[in-house]
Amino acid sequence: MTDRRAARQLAAEAVADGQPLRWFEQLYSAADRDGSPVPWADHEPNPNLLSWGRFEPPAMRRALVVGCGYGDDAEWLAAQGCEVTAFDISPSAIDRCRARFPGSPVRYQAADLLRPPADWLDEPFDLVFEAYTVQVLPPGSAERATAIRMLAALTGGTLLIVARGREESDDPGVMPWPLLRAELGPLRETGLREVAFEEYKDGEDPPVRRYRITYQR
Repeated sequence: MTDRRAARQLAAEAVADGQPLRWFEQLYSAADRDGSPVPWADHEPNPNLLSWGRFEPPAMRRALVVGCGYGDDAEWLAAQGCEVTAFDISPSAIDRCRARFPGSPVRYQAADLLRPPADWLDEPFDLVFEAYTVQVLPPGSAERATAIRMLAALTGGTLLIVARGREESDDPGVMPWPLLRAELGPLRETGLREVAFEEYKDGEDPPVRRYRITYQR
């Protein structure tokens, strides 16, 4: 398992200072400076996306990747024929995407999920893919609730969410804080319907509970 101590320390300091989004750029810029690890940067597409059985490229032509990191999920979707926009709040992450994939058809952009560009909201996407982004925002925070609402606002067709999951009785632990299924209730209130809810344990040691949830408008 990748060491998350440095990321957790940055996150804790940012939350304590009332700036819970600040630490993402700190983490990625440190990686550029001195090779510090980005815990979730596997440099390969998310296996939960690759094994998703509901992917239909013709119906999901315009795709948005939320919190794209170093771009592997976005590049995979583009290779399947999607017109992909991918964003991250960290400009350093976006710069790395462009350096890793020169000439890529993916539109990489630095943007904030809590305040996305107006044109994205005016013309929502056929497919929105979000993996492990909401769960790095503090449980119960206004930022976490806003992020979930914005996922709905950006979705014109299908929304795929991949996250760690927990029950109400579970300790939320430390960042990344697993999602409660109930936290996603506002998505249904916006007109999205849940068409598949998958819960399973992954191959980590110890195993981690994962959710893979598909919504359609």
